[in-house]
This record gives sequence, structure tokens and C-alpha cells, in this order.
Amino acid sequence: MPRVSAAFFALGASCVLVGMIWGMIMGATEDVALAPAHAHLNLLGWVTMGLYGTFYALTRQTMSEKLAWTNFIVSGLGVVVLIPTLAIYLKSNNQALIPGLLVGEILTVGGLVIFGVSAARELLRKPA
Repeated sequence: MPRVSAAFFALGASCVLVGMIWGMIMGATEDVALAPAHAHLNLLGWVTMGLYGTFYALTRQTMSEKLAWTNFIVSGLGVVVLIPTLAIYLKSNNQALIPGLLVGEILTVGGLVIFGVSAARELLRKPA
């Protein structure tokens, strides 16, 4: 398995562990005010990172390692910026946090665009 795939899976596993514990706390306290942030953590942090990691594992022979690592860095930063900022925003409704949300959203979408470029490279490459 390429190291970048392992990095995506490690980040994804960390995110889902935090998401599970967070979900247990929300259930125990019956306070679901942060459910949108919890859902975003599980989807962006676990599912999306797992899909990226799987894609790069399947394309290990032809992937661009530089593009894959760029995808990891941008996507990882997106999750690290977006999720805590969203959680704080949901609790405080502090409008001053909107620029931080925007940065997290742009990083997350940027990671998807980079992934799209990687997928397009695979689609358009000449078969071996």
C-alpha cells in the first residue's frame, strides 16, 4: 500500500474515532446541537479520506505521488480547520467565525478538485 494511502486511512480512522466518541457524548447528554459538525467529521474525515486512500491504493502504479500528497495535505487541513470552526460556530453563532468556515470549505473543496484531477489523469492515461 502506498504511504499516502496509509496516511489517508490513519487520518480517517482518527476522525471516525473522534466522531464516535463525540456521538456517544451527544447521545449521553441528549444534546445534539453539534450534530451537523459531527456528521461533517464522519463524512469528510472518515468516508472521504477512506475513499481517497482506496483510490490511491488502487492506482499505486500510475498515480502522481506529488498530486496524491498534495491532496492529503489540502484535504486534511480542510477537515482540521472546518470541523472545529463549525462546532464553535454552532454553539456560539459568532459571525466572526464565518471567514474560518470559508477557509475550511475552500480547503475541503480544493482537496476534492485535486482528487478529481487525479481521477481524470487515470481516466485519460493510455492503458498499459
